Amino acid sequence: MPQRSGATAVAAALCSLALFAAAAPASAARRGGDRPDHNTVVGALAATAVSPATANSRPPGAHTDPDRPCSPGADRSAHPRPVVLIHGTAENAYDNWNVMAPALANAGYCVYAINYGATGPLTALGAKATGRIEDSAKELAAYVDRVLRTTGAREVDLVGHSQGAGPMPRQYLKFEGGAAKVHRLIGLAPDNHGTTVSGLGAVLKAVAPVTDAVLGPAALEQVAGSRFLARLNEGGDTLPGVKYTVVVTTYDKVVTPYTSGFLAAPADDPAAVTNLTLQDVCPGDSSGHVALAYSPNAVNLTLDALDPAHRSTWTCKAVLAVPPLP
Repeated sequence: MPQRSGATAVAAALCSLALFAAAAPASAARRGGDRPDHNTVVGALAATAVSPATANSRPPGAHTDPDRPCSPGADRSAHPRPVVLIHGTAENAYDNWNVMAPALANAGYCVYAINYGATGPLTALGAKATGRIEDSAKELAAYVDRVLRTTGAREVDLVGHSQGAGPMPRQYLKFEGGAAKVHRLIGLAPDNHGTTVSGLGAVLKAVAPVTDAVLGPAALEQVAGSRFLARLNEGGDTLPGVKYTVVVTTYDKVVTPYTSGFLAAPADDPAAVTNLTLQDVCPGDSSGHVALAYSPNAVNLTLDALDPAHRSTWTCKAVLAVPPLP
């Protein structure tokens, strides 16, 4: 029994396909209060694709406006650091965090969820995080500064999915001064060392102008071997003072190989990084890349990582994606 404690731009196309698929319900245990509007990633994706207004709205339990004070239910004495949720490529705060945000809020966290990187034609379907990752990192820097000013906190914790779990926040940590303002980075299915996109990476590079025009600059930046990733990872994966947790899934077909998400800990601080494979903890969870943030087991692992000194006992839930999402 375990303790409780954002993707290449190609995901844009995959997420669009997912609108017509079905996913097994996966909701985290909650104490009441904030509840998700959608318990499955498919329902949330469909809602934001149908309504641009929904794509810009806040997920239950979180603020998208960094100037809004913490919700009354936040326990700042137990959880002094606000949590900033960072969605993945071709996603948005609403469809990425409908389950995670209320689960964190009901655990007493002060929760914010950024929308960023809204460029290109896919924004009409609610797909954000397609712009240059360097520019998105600057957006995150400004957002975190406003959250800190609003809450009076000295640091935040970051929880991300896909691009928002690895390349973008790590760009912020390394090049935008974020390391001094972040205590933990918890990444769900990141592509920290790039992805082959199940073999499609070479095709995307071969038609680079089309890739940029349709999927946005973030696509090629996340393909294995990109100049962006070489610069990001030069000199090591981590920065002093930040604790990192990575959760990957063997069912990932967007970040391939899925082990690309793992980070190497510095030799002088091996405890700075925790790399987890979801199926090593919960073998009955077949959540893929798109649905990982909706897995109750991934939510519990996130709660583990946010407050490792106060873990509660939890039991794995079986999660069967039918049909399986990428």
